[in-house]
Amino acid sequence: MEAAEYRKLAEVEDAMWYFRALHAHAERALTDGLGERNAAVLDAGCGTGGLIRRLAPRRPAWKWTGVDIEPIACALARERGGGGAEIREASVTALPFGDGTFDAVVSADVLYHVEDDGAAVREFFRVLRPGGLVVINVPAYPWLWSYHDEAVHARRRYGRYEVVVTLRTAGFTAVRATHWNALPLPLVVARRKLFSAPRDSSDVRLFPAPVEAAFNAAMALERAWLRGVGRLPFGSSIFAVARKP
Repeated sequence: MEAAEYRKLAEVEDAMWYFRALHAHAERALTDGLGERNAAVLDAGCGTGGLIRRLAPRRPAWKWTGVDIEPIACALARERGGGGAEIREASVTALPFGDGTFDAVVSADVLYHVEDDGAAVREFFRVLRPGGLVVINVPAYPWLWSYHDEAVHARRRYGRYEVVVTLRTAGFTAVRATHWNALPLPLVVARRKLFSAPRDSSDVRLFPAPVEAAFNAAMALERAWLRGVGRLPFGSSIFAVARKP
């Protein structure tokens, strides 16, 4: 992404509804998989460090490491802090860690930037210990491609089955994948397909407080559905969890 997008991300990701929801999904998946025990967790493509910044204080038994290929992202992640996490500049397709280093790997909205996403997933598999957990989020629906994807230098959007196959091909088992961002989907489609596109800008921004509150409420309803009913059949994002045998 452009430097301006990283700076904008650092300014809004602590408060914007989307990142609150994404981090909540990641926290639930990691907690279900790791519990409260001591665990080494890698944020593969940590960006400006929002996920680590939010979860590290809440789960002090987890030791966090972050990697990102962009120097400005790493600098912002270090500047913003995050529970003493180590932040390293590296590609997710060539992680600078030995085999079996981590108990969990999180990769939130990263794979769609990577030319060889399969190589990245194989790296996640390699650095995980046996029984380790991988948690992935990606944007859904190739047909939803828009100015937003171009602004953040995306390479693709995904179908749910495509995500499942990518994980299984790398060797992961017990793969579970669901859509989310279902309730806002009509608004996303209208914004990105029906109205005129803003110039050189993504949709990463903080909305007025009532709008943020409405989106937060919608995301709470979706989390309740996922806990009580199961996966959502549609939505603008795909969230997946799998295990290394």
